[in-house]
Amino acid sequence: MDRYLDQKMRKLLILLVLFAVVLPGTLLFISNGTTLRLDPPVKVIGVLTPVLVEITNPHGIRRITGVIEQDGTRHPVFDFSEPAQRFLFWKERRRPRRMTFEVGQKVAPGLHDGKARLIIEAQSNDLRGSTDDLDTDVQIILAPPQVKADGAQHYINQGGSELVTFTASGYWTEAGVRAGPHTFRSFALAGRPPGERFALFAYAWDLPQGIDPKVFVRNPAGAEATAGFWHKVFPKKFHARDLVIDDKFLEKVVNQIDPQGSGDLLERFLRINRDMRQRNNQVLASLTLKTADHFLWSGPFLQMMNTQVESSFADKRTYIYKGKKVDEQVHLGFDLASTQHVAVPAANDGKVVYAADLGIYGNCVVVDHGYGLQSIYGHLSEVAVKPGDMVKKGQALGKSGSTGLAGGDHLHFSMQVDGVQVNPVEWWDEHWIRDRILSKVGGS
Repeated sequence: MDRYLDQKMRKLLILLVLFAVVLPGTLLFISNGTTLRLDPPVKVIGVLTPVLVEITNPHGIRRITGVIEQDGTRHPVFDFSEPAQRFLFWKERRRPRRMTFEVGQKVAPGLHDGKARLIIEAQSNDLRGSTDDLDTDVQIILAPPQVKADGAQHYINQGGSELVTFTASGYWTEAGVRAGPHTFRSFALAGRPPGERFALFAYAWDLPQGIDPKVFVRNPAGAEATAGFWHKVFPKKFHARDLVIDDKFLEKVVNQIDPQGSGDLLERFLRINRDMRQRNNQVLASLTLKTADHFLWSGPFLQMMNTQVESSFADKRTYIYKGKKVDEQVHLGFDLASTQHVAVPAANDGKVVYAADLGIYGNCVVVDHGYGLQSIYGHLSEVAVKPGDMVKKGQALGKSGSTGLAGGDHLHFSMQVDGVQVNPVEWWDEHWIRDRILSKVGGS
């Protein structure tokens, strides 16, 4: 009996020893290191600069710290900790995590202009608790950039365009104009000293009164400077009208645009008119990234000849179905009607950046004219150009039609500045172009 008990005790001791050795060994084996990545990379740090760190470790981290090392001195800039899990960490399956910290002289007053290193360390939340680091060379730049706008008088129509020149100095990487929620890029003035720039911008149709556009410069360190300029905004009262729709219209446009959609015709139409309209306008706005860094156009833009204006820019449409209001949208363009399938001319010289179906706009062509200025042609029955084609003023882009959200044959024509749609009337006016645009950038 005693011999039997001794054997059981020995087996139990062996199991305990194996448990004591194997379990920790296994936990150590499955412990992970941490991968750190800066997104975007950080090259410059100023008074207070946001730093976004992507942390990849399936078991998480216990602690992450950041220091800036300059002239042999380490300046702590952030320290974040979480409760440690030494034995139950294996239950965790965490996705990559993104954390933002603000670093700079405001956090570490001892920093000064010059070279430095940003060092980030993370400790794994597992049994091993290993520490991994990321370090990168940075430049400390504490002086903010500066900007000065021109002294010209800027008369701006609501829903219209304008151009301002300015001088940027100091360290900056981004410069332009802000008007409410919209930002417009700037470009170098040809033949002028470095830092002299211009920005073509829009004063959106729906900006409330009292919004002042400003020029700005900023750098990756988070420093920014702004300046106002003399301007006078002329408010506009845009048209409003009821648009009666019926089942015949719904069957035509809904089944053409969204043939596989679910729900009744009215539900499908409302999704098209609201959600698809928003998505389509986002696609148009994104095309401004394909703009040329020089003027492609010359002279006034062409209005399609011998046409009747059926809708104007920023018309507010109230949709009436069976005597009831069912929707309300703003129409950002001109509807120009002539005979059926008439040739649609390019409003000015430029480069085709889009030529395909675009939801509510049907067959659509977008022509880039440089510096963020683009013209838009919708509802075409035929498209005669392709992306990348260079076109001349008056060249046929296709033929008018009733594709997309169109009740009859016409051209939907619009223009946009850096993704914000504007009233084309100004760009049809040779005097306005000369006074408001060319006179400020050295054009004739």
